[in-house]
Amino acid sequence: MVESDEEYAPDASDDDLDAHQVSTKGGSARANRQIESAFNEVRRTWEEVEEGEDGTITKTIDSLLQQGKRKRTLKDTTPLQRGIIRHLIIIIDLSAAMTEKDLRPARYLLTIRYCQDFITEFFEQNPISQIGIIGMRDGLAVRVSDMSGNPSVHISNLQSLRKDDPRGQPSLQNALDMARAALFHAPSHGTREILLLFGSLLSSDPGDIHTTISSLVASKINTTVIGLSAQVAICLTLVKRTNPHSNPQKHYNVALDEVNYRELIMRLATPPEAHSQQATSTVDSNASSLLMMGFPSRVIDPKPSLCACHSRPTSGGYLCSRCSSKVCSLPTTCPACSLTLILSTHLARSYHHLFPLQNWSTVPWSHAMSTAHKHKTVCFGCQAPFPSHPLRSANQVLKTTLPGKPAFSDARNAESASTEPSMAHLTRPRADSVSRRKRDEDQTISESGRYACGSCEEFFCVDCDAFCHEIVHNCPGCLSREGEVMARNEGSLQNGAAPEEMEGLVMNGERG
Repeated sequence: MVESDEEYAPDASDDDLDAHQVSTKGGSARANRQIESAFNEVRRTWEEVEEGEDGTITKTIDSLLQQGKRKRTLKDTTPLQRGIIRHLIIIIDLSAAMTEKDLRPARYLLTIRYCQDFITEFFEQNPISQIGIIGMRDGLAVRVSDMSGNPSVHISNLQSLRKDDPRGQPSLQNALDMARAALFHAPSHGTREILLLFGSLLSSDPGDIHTTISSLVASKINTTVIGLSAQVAICLTLVKRTNPHSNPQKHYNVALDEVNYRELIMRLATPPEAHSQQATSTVDSNASSLLMMGFPSRVIDPKPSLCACHSRPTSGGYLCSRCSSKVCSLPTTCPACSLTLILSTHLARSYHHLFPLQNWSTVPWSHAMSTAHKHKTVCFGCQAPFPSHPLRSANQVLKTTLPGKPAFSDARNAESASTEPSMAHLTRPRADSVSRRKRDEDQTISESGRYACGSCEEFFCVDCDAFCHEIVHNCPGCLSREGEVMARNEGSLQNGAAPEEMEGLVMNGERG
C-alpha cells in the first residue's frame, strides 16, 4: 500500500475529516511562525519582576498595588455639565447563555453579584436618581424591579433571582419596549439611560427591532451595552443610534474577564456628560433649568400610621413640605403632589460630579528633598511616615558598620555593579520595551511615595490619594486652610476689626 499523509475515515463529516488531517512540514512551520508572532505580542509580565536588595519581590508587588490604586483615581477632572438626576433601566440576560462558566462561578451568578454592588455604588454616587431592573428569558421581558430610588428593594429582588435558573432565548426587542415604557414618564430634567448586560449571541424578537431602536432615539434614551460572549451587530447598531454624540467604543464593550467585567459596570456609576441639544425656544430652555424640590422633616408618631407610598403602617417617616404626606424613605417623589423629596446631604453628595477633585501630581525625590518641603516626612492625611531616600538609607547603613569593613548590602551592590557590564549584552534587546513601559508607569507612580495637591501643596500617601478621590471627594489640606481662614476671621470680628480689614484677611488667607 502506498503511504499517505492522510488517514481514511469512512462516512465522516467535514469536521471529522478536518480533525483527521495531518499537517505537512510547510503548514507546521507556518503555524509555528504565527504562534511565535502572537507570543511576541504578549506582554511578558515576568520580565517586569525585579528582586529587591533583600532578595524578595515585595517592592514589585507594592508598585503594582500602587499602580492599581492610581489607575482608579486618575480620571478626567474637566468640569462638565452632567445629569445628576438619572433614570436608569438595567436589562439582564436571563437566557440559557448565562449558564456558561467562562466567568467564575458562572455568568448568571456573577452578573447578579456585580449588579448588587453596582446598585450600592450607584446610589452612593447618585442619591437622587432612580433604577429599574428588567430580565430577558423564554423570549419574554420580565419585570424584576420597578423604578425606584430605594437600593434595598432592588437588591432583595436581585437576590430572589438566584432561586431560578436561566433558560430559553432572550428577546431584546421586548426588553427595550418595556424599558422605553418605564422611562416614558421620566421628567425631562433627568437623564434616560439603559444598561444592557447581554450574554447571548442572538435575539428572538417578534417584530422589527429597528423600529424599536427608532422609538428609543425619538425618546432621547441613551443605551450602554456590555457583552459577555462577543460583539453582536444589532447591539452595535443600537449603541450607535442612541449615542450619536459619543464614540461607540465608549458605550459597547465585551468583558475580557471578571475584573474587567466589574470595571465596565462600575464605570457607569459616574453621571454621563450632558450634550447640548438645540432648544426650540429660549423660554423653554430657561424654564427647564430650575427644579422644585422639597426638604421634608423626620417625624416619629406615637402610634403607627399609613404611609402614602406603600400604604403600610409605620411609626416613623418624613412629612412632605408641601402637602404633609408621610413617606417611608428618601429620596423619593411625593405620591400626593409629585414633589421631589430629598435631604440636603443627598444634594451635597451629587455636587462633586460637577466640580471633581483635581488629580494630585507625583513628587520626585528632588522636589521632596528640597528645602521648602524637607520637613514633610509624614502624610498630611493619615500621618503615616513616608519612605526615606534610598541614598540616605545606604549612607546610614554604611555609618553603622565598623571602620574599614563595608556593609553587606554595599558589598553586594558593588559586586552586582562589577558584573553588570558583562550581562549587558544579554538584557539589551529587551531594555527598550521594558524602559518604555516603566516610563509610562512612572507617570502614575511616585518614586518617593508622595502625591501633592496643586492647591495647598501638601503631600499625601497613595492610600489617602485613593480615599480622597473615590470617597471624600475633597482635599484635607484645602479644607484645613479654609478652616484656618474662618477661625482667623472670627477672631478678628471678636477683636472689632473693620469690614475692610476682614476683606483683606480673607484675600490673604485665600492666597496663602
